[in-house]
Amino acid sequence: MIRRASHILPFLLLAGGLHAQNVLINAAGATFPYPMYSKWFDDYHKKFPTLQFNYQSIGSGGGIRQVTEGTVDFGASDGPMDDKQMADFRAKRGGGILHFPTVMGADVPVYNLPGVTQQLNFTPEALAGIFLGKITKWNDPELARANSGVNLPAKDIIVVHRSDGSGTTYIWTDYLSKVSKEWETKAGRGTSVNWPVGLGGKGNEGVSGQVKQIPNSMGYVELIYAVQNKIAYGKVKNSAGVFVEASLASVTAAAASSKEMPDDFRVSITNAPGKDAYPISSFTWLLIPEKISDATKKKAIKDFLTWMLADGQKMAAALSYAELPKAVLAKEQKALARIQ
Repeated sequence: MIRRASHILPFLLLAGGLHAQNVLINAAGATFPYPMYSKWFDDYHKKFPTLQFNYQSIGSGGGIRQVTEGTVDFGASDGPMDDKQMADFRAKRGGGILHFPTVMGADVPVYNLPGVTQQLNFTPEALAGIFLGKITKWNDPELARANSGVNLPAKDIIVVHRSDGSGTTYIWTDYLSKVSKEWETKAGRGTSVNWPVGLGGKGNEGVSGQVKQIPNSMGYVELIYAVQNKIAYGKVKNSAGVFVEASLASVTAAAASSKEMPDDFRVSITNAPGKDAYPISSFTWLLIPEKISDATKKKAIKDFLTWMLADGQKMAAALSYAELPKAVLAKEQKALARIQ
């Protein structure tokens, strides 16, 4: 089933009844953390019934664009805004934009290979080769070497990628750019790239749907979409040479590679060192303007962030996301004071 892109739920401000009127806060962006955000909204609603959050799950590129244009109160992205995007925001909106990590997750290579029941292994060379259009058959020697004993068919690989601006794509292409100089040169990293090969699907939902429906296809989605849609996904060979499955533990191991979180929270943990680290892991961020002129909305957003950094984290594991490290949470709690 395709998940609806709009999620509108009522909330009550944590102001102890200070604001009696209904308040609507609009947000848009990443599909990668959308299942997590939906759960948070539901549970927050049970506690506090009069504030509305209207979150449009349109992809990270759309979230960055809309928060910059001022059509939403905050955005969401799985790829941090680059220096040019942050400068554009400052020029159009005045003041800066803050990145608040929410949870950690993983991109996984998903596939639909009839007759193959074993979990497949993917090397960095195989993933780059497939998405460059250089590895075109499931029984290619690069795939066969990593999957000894698996009867891989001599079928064409049908590649599926995101058609929209996507943080999931940013994570995927950030990883491919680190492990393949050819990929970095020909396509590079970004929320949108010029794909050498493949079919497009809108959102993690669209890619999941296409892979599930098309035999011999493969693509990439956030882990929870593979789990919820019961799509096979493979292990990936990490920088230590170990084939690792995406999990809470392996994503947390990747985060541990980032010894010092930068003050602006913009950091990449793809292709992290360590034998236990899953190599296509990432933080995901809410994009909050530093200056919020509406006092009621400002308090509502800060209160929600405070809750998210505490009670909200306890809900992450059930949806296959990893909680933020304690040091990151402490740093974010201090950063809340920068919202004016």
